[in-house]
Amino acid sequence: MGLSIYLNGTWVTRRQDAVVPLYDHGFLYGDGIFEGIRGYVGRVFRLDEHLRRLYDSARGIHLEIPVSRSHMKELVVEACRRSGDPDLYIRLIVSRGPGDLGIDPRKCTEGAGIYIIAGAIQLYPPQKYEEGLKVVTVPTRRNRPDALPAQIKSLNYLNNIFGKMEANRLGADEGLMLDGSGYVTEATADNVFMVRDGVLSTPAAHFGLLAGITRRVVLDLAGTMGIATREVGMLVQDLISADEVFLTGTGAELIPVIDLDGEMIADGRPGPIFRRLLAGFHALTRTEGEPFLEKVGESSQA
Repeated sequence: MGLSIYLNGTWVTRRQDAVVPLYDHGFLYGDGIFEGIRGYVGRVFRLDEHLRRLYDSARGIHLEIPVSRSHMKELVVEACRRSGDPDLYIRLIVSRGPGDLGIDPRKCTEGAGIYIIAGAIQLYPPQKYEEGLKVVTVPTRRNRPDALPAQIKSLNYLNNIFGKMEANRLGADEGLMLDGSGYVTEATADNVFMVRDGVLSTPAAHFGLLAGITRRVVLDLAGTMGIATREVGMLVQDLISADEVFLTGTGAELIPVIDLDGEMIADGRPGPIFRRLLAGFHALTRTEGEPFLEKVGESSQA
């Protein structure tokens, strides 16, 4: 598996060479934004949507990205090309840049830094996509939208990490996070879907969750398949009583949930609507996207 890394103007291929300035406020304070993106069979999937969200996030934290969206697109495609692998994960990061040891962003006078990693990712073992995940509701509540809006995909993921650590301690594969009123928001790194009586539902974005790119793809796919969809308020009991539950995310793709808080979901197996959507998603990823290799399966290392 090839690795390609862009370090704010320099290309490297070894992790030990991928260093950032110690005084960068992205490192010191999580002051920056990022996107997780996937490449399939030599194409970057939904790159324009990811870049739109990246630039929206930048506006949300008053961060000026020093290159145009079209130039950023070229950098991402080049990182993928240099990796040489047709199937990969891309982490695109924009930090506030070097400053001093105070938090004032005005001290970051060198401008934002751009970093891109094109390499491998595996969030769950392959058998989990057939057997399903065991999920628990974690004590940590999702950040309030008026404190840190979830639509800003910032480098500050400590809220999610708390939830993940709690899920780990409870022996679960993933943690379900609620808002301050007890409504379901999302898992620690993925959006949540449920099926009941043939209707596909997911928590509405105003409950304080990141409305993911894969979430949107699934909703659109469901529409083309004639599956009714809803974006609603959702309680834990709604998920426990569902016919199907699954998670979506760029890294995880679509993965089923078969147990929540020790309660089996339906018959404890991935359901038919999940399987239809998964097949449709895989078909899309192999036919859509920004090409970065001239031929499917081509490999080159620059």
